[in-house]
Amino acid sequence: MENSNEQLKPLALEPEHETEYQPLRPLLFDPKETPQDDFVPVAKTISNDIKNKDSNFIFFFGTSESGKSVILSSMLYYLKSYAGVLRPKLGTPNTKEANVLLSDFFENIRQGILPNRTTRDHVTRLDLVFEPNNKSKRVVPIDLTFLETSGENHNEIRRGGNYHSSIESFLNANVPITFIIVTSYESAHREDSLINEFLDELERKGKNLRSVNALLVISKWDKSGRMDVESSEELDNFIIERLPMTSQRINTYGLTKTYYTVGSVQNSTGEERISLLNLSTAEVLSKWLYKSIVGYDLDYEGTFWERLKFSFSGS
Repeated sequence: MENSNEQLKPLALEPEHETEYQPLRPLLFDPKETPQDDFVPVAKTISNDIKNKDSNFIFFFGTSESGKSVILSSMLYYLKSYAGVLRPKLGTPNTKEANVLLSDFFENIRQGILPNRTTRDHVTRLDLVFEPNNKSKRVVPIDLTFLETSGENHNEIRRGGNYHSSIESFLNANVPITFIIVTSYESAHREDSLINEFLDELERKGKNLRSVNALLVISKWDKSGRMDVESSEELDNFIIERLPMTSQRINTYGLTKTYYTVGSVQNSTGEERISLLNLSTAEVLSKWLYKSIVGYDLDYEGTFWERLKFSFSGS
């Protein structure tokens, strides 16, 4: 029997090229080396919060073929061609996209080509800077963010339905926003209920309709046979007759209303084209929008001293 007092030796592995056994040594870790880890972290939830909030947002509501894109393109054309400088806002994610869309708008409208329909489940966002040509210090440059969505998406809120998340994020955001509600001369009587559902949706999201900046636009007024209205009573009577529920909301909350036409539109080749461009309603709507944001008319004449200065500088 072996001596039980014999010194115990640690097990050793036989080196590949050595004949002597070597005792095992404790493993040493280099703190500079990161061990492999099979832990997979969970990504943070992507926020639906609106980026670049420092702007004045304009949201267009209207069903398919209501004329939203035509109104937007003709308004932008008026602002850029007759009221001042309109350019994409630098530093926004969609600056390049805005440049492309603006170029298409401006090139097409002078050729009588109407804008393409907006893609479903997508918000077309235009971050712009408008610098008026008015020299008064009170008529200041402003940031404008126009939002346009597909009419098909607006139909989704019928009978208590929900908007696509891309639209919800804007309606839920805490940003200054103007709502331009568009319905056409031909289809207004079919959209009275939907417009009211949209106004109900705004109230559910905490928008007070007594203080919200909103405007009802009856588009395609040229379909009536005229480019204008004979009197304000004509527009009032049209809304009362075709949009009785919306008329009550307008009167109760003091919302604004107007009509709109882009001019004479012909359909001789199976495709509608503008044969005579009329920017009078684009001017009215653009000036209303500016004043509702700034508080001064776009063509404000200035203070006495400003007018005096302008008269000397112009002489």
